[in-house]
Amino acid sequence: MSHAILDFVQQVMSSPWLYAVIFGLALLDGFFPIVPAETAVITAGVFAVSGETNLALVIVVAALGAFAGDHVSYLIGNKSGGRLRDKKAFVWARNALAERGGLILVIARYIPGGRTATTLTMGAVRHPLRSFTFFDSIAAGSWAIYSTMIGYFGGMAFENDPFKGLLLGLGIALSITAVVEIVRWARKRHAIKASSERLPTDTSV
Repeated sequence: MSHAILDFVQQVMSSPWLYAVIFGLALLDGFFPIVPAETAVITAGVFAVSGETNLALVIVVAALGAFAGDHVSYLIGNKSGGRLRDKKAFVWARNALAERGGLILVIARYIPGGRTATTLTMGAVRHPLRSFTFFDSIAAGSWAIYSTMIGYFGGMAFENDPFKGLLLGLGIALSITAVVEIVRWARKRHAIKASSERLPTDTSV
């Protein structure tokens, strides 16, 4: 990263508008998941080490933005549930919701694409809003703490080189995501294999 780009990032991190931007990105990420909300939060966590950002405030605004965005997604699902029912992600989220209840909202927060599918689904199946709000507060809060602290610890490891700290933070986040996906794939494959072994065999001659 050139010094010019690094200087620009530092200027953004020290801007009083930073927290509004983090809130907005986290909100949009709730129903428009290609928005780089997690990257922004991790970056803010990195720069909290040098005092350019306020660690606690980053966590709070990220959590509030995610919480608001998830509720927008819930309302979208509530209004357009009929058009979602045949989608693969909807079917997965609906089955997971039936199996784990509102807790799936916390789990799905860390599954790529899973969060939006789950919030839309919970709205579409008219999951009680009070229950949704309760579990979403846990999901949004834990995600904000997780993302910010990954950046913070990355920044601590490379206190004199924020760029390396950012790369480390993003690398940790990607590694954790990869592990979650591998475990989920392995469990799914095991379940399919176990199901096929339970099927009755044809013993007729």
